[in-house]
Amino acid sequence: MTDWSEIPVGKCLEPMASQRKPRILSRDYKLSGSFPIVDQGQRLIAGWTDDETGLISTHLPVVVFGDHTRAFKYVDFPFVRGADGTQVLKPKAGIDPLFFYYACRAIELPSRGYNRHFKDLKEREIPIPPLQEQKSIAQALRKLDDTLSIQDKQLRTSLALKSAAMHTLFTRGLRGEAQKETEIGPVPESWELKLISDHFAVVSGGTPSRRVQEFWTDGTIPWVKTTEVDYCVIRKTEEYITRAGLTQSAAKVLAPGTLLLAMYGQGVTRGKVAILGIEATCNQACAAISPNDGVVDPKYLYHFLIFRYESIRQLAHGGQQQNLNLEIVRNLPVPVPPDKDLQVEVVNILDGIDLKIDLHRRKHAVLDELFKALLHKLMTGEIRVGELDLACI
Repeated sequence: MTDWSEIPVGKCLEPMASQRKPRILSRDYKLSGSFPIVDQGQRLIAGWTDDETGLISTHLPVVVFGDHTRAFKYVDFPFVRGADGTQVLKPKAGIDPLFFYYACRAIELPSRGYNRHFKDLKEREIPIPPLQEQKSIAQALRKLDDTLSIQDKQLRTSLALKSAAMHTLFTRGLRGEAQKETEIGPVPESWELKLISDHFAVVSGGTPSRRVQEFWTDGTIPWVKTTEVDYCVIRKTEEYITRAGLTQSAAKVLAPGTLLLAMYGQGVTRGKVAILGIEATCNQACAAISPNDGVVDPKYLYHFLIFRYESIRQLAHGGQQQNLNLEIVRNLPVPVPPDKDLQVEVVNILDGIDLKIDLHRRKHAVLDELFKALLHKLMTGEIRVGELDLACI
């Protein structure tokens, strides 16, 4: 690496007259238009506009940096800049723009909340190898980045497929029969609307006192929190309680196959559901839903509750903290097919899509880790492009 240099980001940049062009306020973003808007958000294109007064169409490609979000974007097409915190960076001659983009991404820039980060970024040094090596590094990273994008697109497609499948299965069924209107919208005519409490017992859990160390030290009973209830089969937990903690609280031992629905929780947590794959207990913010007569397949109910997530969330009430409660959960209506085999068919279809979604998520996670490792090793010179077998990517 004797032919590499380290240069502060600020000294890599050349001034751009386009920095003085007008920006588009977020309230003026459109769903369609003649020119894409690039701002500091996570999406590459945040919106569209027909106003060309702020169009940046020369000296491309550039790197867009989110002064508040710390997001980097490589932009090689004409665009209009979004307002507030959107910095446009153009590297000087001798620095490949795509390499500069990845070199910036390799910088560990600690969050300062919603404060600005551009001053800190300009002071950070990046490696500058010879131009041809810059291009080789950039192309290697771009190849893996493109593979990540493909996997991300496949994941989004699978999620959209599941959403469409759930809507069709729970409103039209599997046999194309006529529909009837109900309080939850259209359902197949032969299906009967039942309350969860008609076929399931619904209870909450409990939390042993945190002040009593013996309730938590060397615990062996899995204890589920609402943050772990996330459209999954729960097979392990972050915390465990002791038998003494169980007997001295409202916590109850729940059998595998029990559904857990998050009644409390900030953000998107409230209303999510999971299935216990182990014997466990849960806190009081979870509703534990256990079958009591075998009429409704718990897995069928699990998928239906996912389908109704947004509607269930809206049933929450309270003051500053909006929550669900056991009574709300017990009275949730569920369309039940007359034949349990139909429930199994619905479950098999949605389980199959879930397997595909899980596969794409795992592939994406592996590729993401590989990209981060490769980015670090290439930018530090720990490995060189010539040592890579890019055919396997």
